[in-house]
Amino acid sequence: MVVAVSIAALLILLAVGCPVAFSLAISGSLGLYLVGGMTLLNGILLTAPASAIGSYEFLTIPMFLLMAEFMIASGVSGSLFNCIARWTGRIPGGLGIATALTGAAFGAISGSSTAAAATLSTTSIPAMVREGYEPSFASGIVSISGTLAMLIPPSVAIIFYGLLSGSSVAALLIAGIIPGLLVTGVVITTIWILLFFNPALARNRQVYSWAEKFKALKVSGPFLGLFMLVTGLIYLGVATPVEASALGALGAMVFTFLNGSLSWKNMRAALVNTIVTSAMIGLIVICAQIFGYFVTVTQITQSLVGFVNGHDLSPYLVIFFLAVLYLILGCFLDQISILILTIPIALPVVLQLGFDPIWFGIIVILLAEVGMVTPPVGLNVFIVAKKTGLPVEKVFAGVWPHVFAHLVLITVLILVPSIILWLPNTMGK
Repeated sequence: MVVAVSIAALLILLAVGCPVAFSLAISGSLGLYLVGGMTLLNGILLTAPASAIGSYEFLTIPMFLLMAEFMIASGVSGSLFNCIARWTGRIPGGLGIATALTGAAFGAISGSSTAAAATLSTTSIPAMVREGYEPSFASGIVSISGTLAMLIPPSVAIIFYGLLSGSSVAALLIAGIIPGLLVTGVVITTIWILLFFNPALARNRQVYSWAEKFKALKVSGPFLGLFMLVTGLIYLGVATPVEASALGALGAMVFTFLNGSLSWKNMRAALVNTIVTSAMIGLIVICAQIFGYFVTVTQITQSLVGFVNGHDLSPYLVIFFLAVLYLILGCFLDQISILILTIPIALPVVLQLGFDPIWFGIIVILLAEVGMVTPPVGLNVFIVAKKTGLPVEKVFAGVWPHVFAHLVLITVLILVPSIILWLPNTMGK
């Protein structure tokens, strides 16, 4: 009865538009009060904030956010797109390919999918339209390419999953590399397939001289340097994610200074944006912790595990059900909301079935990627539509082939977990 009341309260709060974090905190507090009265509730409210954000690895979030803010302030992302476009100009769909590769590179210095989509919208879509790309085709490429920031480290969503699940943040970040590269390859392959059947989607190709190509390469240095500094040190076991994130933020600040973009105004904006976003994420973690205590006290997860064991369900049938559930949730909620709503309940069931939490985390992030471009919410689609002035329906039409290709890749990764787990299993300790 207590569980039903709290879940009903949660659903009502979400339905009336209450933020997910507050909905979890209120419904969780109500449930705790009904179970153990004010004594239990006060005890948890007094200890939850410190235990939720007192984790050492929580420091990776503000450091990676600060690194991204400095790199955005440097204005190097637009130059990177132009650099890659010079090398892919001769290839069919060259600017679309450049957009996908820029999305992957931007993901290496920014963990935000929406920031990546906004940046790509202002740089690559105008260039593609000038070269004769059909606007819906171009906007679909940008929408899906922005989601790469959720997988390629540093990823705020992956770090958030690590904090919620208690899994190794370092292993999760490294585990995102191969799927991130595969998603990039799938986006490029989808572009080629679409152009094969309809060459009119991208009519013109720009050809550049070798001198122009090599001259443009100088902008790739900061991205490669930061990626190797952060991800390389984590993979080799030389630095923890917190240490690597701090070095990454310092490296980004130095580059922005050398680039001539580190004005006092940019420095202040980077610090303020980092503080505000970190505080928001911290509040979400605290609220999720309160609801997590309620789940633990009422033994919801144990009941689900018992149900699965009692009915002798196939492990992959359960995973398939969860995948469909995540796809449905992705149509209405952002990835952080999905994680805090589901991980405390779903992860124990997945572990009981014998699956690896690192593998499951990457699968969940991939499914959340799809949610970023599917209606009715589709945050990346709305961002691209707003930035370009295109109708939302046109952007959704351009992204559907990529959604189908993503689902095929996710199916392969579910059936072959070693693709995700191989790289983290080779990490230096």
